[in-house]
Amino acid sequence: MAGLPLPTIPRRITLFFIIFFAFSALAKAERYSVLSYGAKPDGKTDSTKAFAAAWSRACASTKPATISVPRGRFYLGQVRFQGPCKNHAILLRIDGTLVAPSDYKVIGNAKNWLIFENVNGVTVSGGTLDGQGAGLWSCKDSGKGSCPRGAKNVTVKTTTFTGTQNGLRIKSWGRPSNGFARDILFQHAVMNNVQNPILIDQNYCPGEKNCPGQDSGVKISGVSYQDIHGSSATEVAVKFDCSKKYPCTGIKLQDVRLTYKNQPAEASCSNTGGVASGLVQPTSCL
Repeated sequence: MAGLPLPTIPRRITLFFIIFFAFSALAKAERYSVLSYGAKPDGKTDSTKAFAAAWSRACASTKPATISVPRGRFYLGQVRFQGPCKNHAILLRIDGTLVAPSDYKVIGNAKNWLIFENVNGVTVSGGTLDGQGAGLWSCKDSGKGSCPRGAKNVTVKTTTFTGTQNGLRIKSWGRPSNGFARDILFQHAVMNNVQNPILIDQNYCPGEKNCPGQDSGVKISGVSYQDIHGSSATEVAVKFDCSKKYPCTGIKLQDVRLTYKNQPAEASCSNTGGVASGLVQPTSCL
């Protein structure tokens, strides 16, 4: 005797169950508010320990976890988001602003501000990071010899940028300086509809107001881009706009593939020297 055929489940009902279970999974995520651990959104109270405590709980959770940072300004010293964690789905949702110490020497001596180490599946969403750089720029403008001159030996790897204005950017004002940026590695980055996926801008002037209009004195050298791929929101996906007085040197592109509207994007170079290797798209202008 043949068995009876199984009833057919309408597609709408099937879709309902898929959506229902997806939202159920999100609803089961453990939630940790930094306010519950003593953080204060006043921009003055040190909330470093509160953020570290919230991270510790989220990292120890065997379920997906969300760390929520509500609106307000949260003053933070160095925070180390250390893994490995017991889950690979931690969301750090920032609706407010994270504020660094106004004394640039504090972070300078620590060498880092916000550090993510040995973690997998961590998403940082929204928010604003206020590095309070005014103190450093007032120092540089004063001509004091004790000011930090530049950055070196920097590595940024395994990152994803989605819908952002900038991806991998180095910028400097168009004015005299004795600063430098050298030996910088950008590696394994994914771009999703990013306006400026790869950018060196040595004519930086926010708002295009009161621009110095001079040649940048910052010397940029030894910058490498390896395994960078994805989509650009603008036609020019790679732009190196370097100083006439001190051109960028030692720029390296390796295995870069960026598209614009599913077509090869473009590259633009000014006062830039370097090499390209492997598959590089858009066609290198170096």
